[in-house]
Amino acid sequence: MFGRLRRDGRQGEPVTFDIGAGLVSARVRDENGKPLAGAEMVLRHKRTPRVTRATADDYGLVVTTASAGVYAVSINAGGYRESTHNIEVVSGDHTALGELALQPDMSLRLPEPGEWVLDQPHTSIRFVARHIGLSRVHGHFTRFRGSINVGERIEDSSVEVVIEAASIDTGSPQRDEHLRSADFLDVENYPRLHFFSNQIQRAAGDRWILDGTLNLRGASRGVRLDAGYLGLREWNGDRLGARATTELHREDFTINWQQTLAKGLAVVGSTVEIKLDVQAIRA
Repeated sequence: MFGRLRRDGRQGEPVTFDIGAGLVSARVRDENGKPLAGAEMVLRHKRTPRVTRATADDYGLVVTTASAGVYAVSINAGGYRESTHNIEVVSGDHTALGELALQPDMSLRLPEPGEWVLDQPHTSIRFVARHIGLSRVHGHFTRFRGSINVGERIEDSSVEVVIEAASIDTGSPQRDEHLRSADFLDVENYPRLHFFSNQIQRAAGDRWILDGTLNLRGASRGVRLDAGYLGLREWNGDRLGARATTELHREDFTINWQQTLAKGLAVVGSTVEIKLDVQAIRA
């Protein structure tokens, strides 16, 4: 039995662990000393295939238990160089890696100023919605266009994407027709979705925040994208890669259609997850 770590690094109320297990912890920070939320700690046992993973919380604290033994430990965060360590986990004991400051990966070169056009065959705009609280319905849009205008400073850049609403595809023709109807996207009256952002700021490492406006079904609302920059490649032209996620609430865009099952269970969830995988070619 030993104390449980608190966010201030001191011991909290005691907690027990299985026989043969030990505790491993680290506090991960960026080059400016700020917590690196989402950093991943991976423990690989030296003599077996055993692998243990844990993710840092909002304070940069990452904690996990592992069976006693010798491990190779790596600490990773997007846009930063990997930090590696060798440790021995002792049963009933706490192995603290302490404060770890990750350094930026300078090989992740930023794009040159100018216009970069979305490559549709290698770009996807996907969404996920809950259905009757049991499963997720996955879909995507098949027709869209867009551009990234990179400024002299990345913070001075802009992003614009136009999506053909009728190109929605969930793999079910009947469901897709309903989604195109006035109950949802109302494509006859609102044939396009439009997103524009010129407010871009760096978060940490390869993470960027894009604040923009989405016009959907005639309603314009502010949307924040949590984006990750993947770097540059040369393949049939100069290309950049990025990914981004956000969540939308249907009611914010006056998409209020709903049916309920017994006990008030909603057929369609109100929150929709949006996931983008982007390749853009230098114009």
